[in-house]
Amino acid sequence: MGWWYQLKMQAQSGFVVMVSLVQPLIFASIAMADQQAGNRTLPLLYYALGAGIMGIWSTVVFGCGGALSWQRHQGMLEPLVMAPAPLVLVLLGITLGTATVGLYSMGATLLWGWLIFGAHIHLVDPVAFVLAAVVMIVALGLLGLVMGSSFVLYRNANALSNALEYPVWLVCGLVVPLSLLPGWTHYLAYILAPTWGIEAMRAAALGGNPWLSVLWCAVASLVYLGLGVVLVSNVERLSRAHATLTFQ
Repeated sequence: MGWWYQLKMQAQSGFVVMVSLVQPLIFASIAMADQQAGNRTLPLLYYALGAGIMGIWSTVVFGCGGALSWQRHQGMLEPLVMAPAPLVLVLLGITLGTATVGLYSMGATLLWGWLIFGAHIHLVDPVAFVLAAVVMIVALGLLGLVMGSSFVLYRNANALSNALEYPVWLVCGLVVPLSLLPGWTHYLAYILAPTWGIEAMRAAALGGNPWLSVLWCAVASLVYLGLGVVLVSNVERLSRAHATLTFQ
């Protein structure tokens, strides 16, 4: 119910719609125009998928911070913490809801690439593509849970998370292939779920074996879930002790 409620709320937010629709189209247009002008070997669908995942990640980053900041501004964060329902489930509904809204980005960039740039939208393995998309949405939602736990304790922590938007999608190879990045960045990429999610979706769409990437994305999700549960329990305890739930 929390997921469904948050999904409806975020879908009506003009800012979230802009982040999940307008921003990915801008980056997709730049990447696909560069691909056509430079006569590069990677297909347009490669860049359209990457830009779509960028939109989902941006939605998670802004949505998680904005949702909890709004709850605090309205004086609802304290009742949520005091409610019988575990706080981790409340936050999980928020983060999964914002990640699901990001699917706007995927559909928008694929449609944009087909209409404007003539991208050939053909999925080699549609079943694997859908499964990879679902696993990646869950993984990003759980990663948002890990980040969102800090928003309860620190009032301005969302500013730090917003600064992570561009480095994460860059190091995950969403638009720029990992082979073009310095070698040390690969170690960071492999612990982030978007890396495995985009590899699985590209393999399912363009040809290849997506199942190993899907497996690693699912493993990352379980790690994020365990880490999120531990962080939320500790953050809840500290926020009660230091009285940091409200603006006062």
